[in-house]
Amino acid sequence: MAGRQAKRVLVVGLDCAAPRFLFGPERFDMPNAQRLAANGCWGRLRSCDPPITVPAWACMTSGKDPGVLGCYGFRNRRDYSYEGMATANASAIREKRVWDILSREGRKVVVLGVPQTYPVKPVNGWLVADFLAPDTRADYTYPKTLKGELEKAVGTYLLDVKDFRTDEKDALLDRIFALMHNRFDAAHYLMTGKPWDFFMMVEMGVDRLHHAFWKYCDPGHPKYEPGNPYEHVFREYYQALDARLGELLALAGDETAVMVVSDHGARAMLGGICINQWLIENGWLTLAEAPNGRTRIEDCTIDWPRTRAWASGGYYGRVFLNVEGREPQGVIPAAEYDVCLNELIAAIEAMPGPGGQPLGNRALRPRDLYRETNGVPPDLFVYFGGLGWRSVGAVGFDGIYTFENDTGSDDANHDFDGIFIMDDKTGRMGGELKGLHLMDVAPTILDWFGVAVPADMQGKVIG
Repeated sequence: MAGRQAKRVLVVGLDCAAPRFLFGPERFDMPNAQRLAANGCWGRLRSCDPPITVPAWACMTSGKDPGVLGCYGFRNRRDYSYEGMATANASAIREKRVWDILSREGRKVVVLGVPQTYPVKPVNGWLVADFLAPDTRADYTYPKTLKGELEKAVGTYLLDVKDFRTDEKDALLDRIFALMHNRFDAAHYLMTGKPWDFFMMVEMGVDRLHHAFWKYCDPGHPKYEPGNPYEHVFREYYQALDARLGELLALAGDETAVMVVSDHGARAMLGGICINQWLIENGWLTLAEAPNGRTRIEDCTIDWPRTRAWASGGYYGRVFLNVEGREPQGVIPAAEYDVCLNELIAAIEAMPGPGGQPLGNRALRPRDLYRETNGVPPDLFVYFGGLGWRSVGAVGFDGIYTFENDTGSDDANHDFDGIFIMDDKTGRMGGELKGLHLMDVAPTILDWFGVAVPADMQGKVIG
């Protein structure tokens, strides 16, 4: 809908917010979000591949996919060595994000807690970095003076929920609520105290809540117990979140175009697939010595001349081939790369579940997903059971199936669809929208401002 104009734009990001809790028969009573949707439009927002916080928010705000960004997860290979993994912070993102383009156009921006914004970079306005900042002793704001100003206004600024994989749930729930209120207090201060044209914030507490409490709230989770003391914490949190959203909407005013979005959704985690254990049992990976109990693959000595593939764990799997002339001790001839990869894909996708039933795995080549593949992509992404199962990277298990997470207590996996609610104040759009992708967000924001959408953005203008 080119040519529409918005005086100001507010984007509220809710990391991991799930469509089932905002739309449809299971939705919670969230009057502010629902009024926003009724006045505008709403729908499911398809995440990127892989559907994970890093790089999903960068894809959303740049309008470009992970292959173009060269960022395939929180940790990526620096090179084709066996040790070179690096955390993908803001330095990994070299493409312009929507606030960079608006800054160049002279618009005043406020960016609060959006993932992959630490280390901070200059903007035409104010920026408060994300949870990738090591702690609040770091310079996590732009300009630097904003740090003291913000802390004077809201007290200690909370970058994230500490220890959200703990089994001490009462104290954890307090910390999750505290993060949400702290983030919205900071938003209130910046929204009222700074002149802005574009304002974007991300609240991480939804993600932490889902991972910590899913089995308590979802009757579909295999470990759910009716009547448990945390049975309604999702509803309580989402409703408290909605109240804070209502405060921001009131501050923003009737002429501000608004989006409420999430980077991906969530679903019950049914268990874990020990991917490196499976690679060992199927002759792809050989260890120089047997592990002493459950051991991270990074702490194992791998017999590289006898290894064709190894993997990293997480909410999805990343599999790397040991290719001759590419890896230091590669064994797969380059001419046999595709044959070997196809063999591995077929074996992974044929993997049965613990009861012998088809698990429904998908093994995907990055080159088939992206326009280009910058950086060092994995050779395969693996979604176990359509993201119903986590990828467990550690070895030393009795079999390939586990119902304990190797990185601490966690009940949820990510899902492909996040949320999208939009009120552009034109009255020209309404109801449910289909076919939305998170890369559509950046071009739509630029269109609202009448700023030309760069030709290399992959998303479309919504409307």
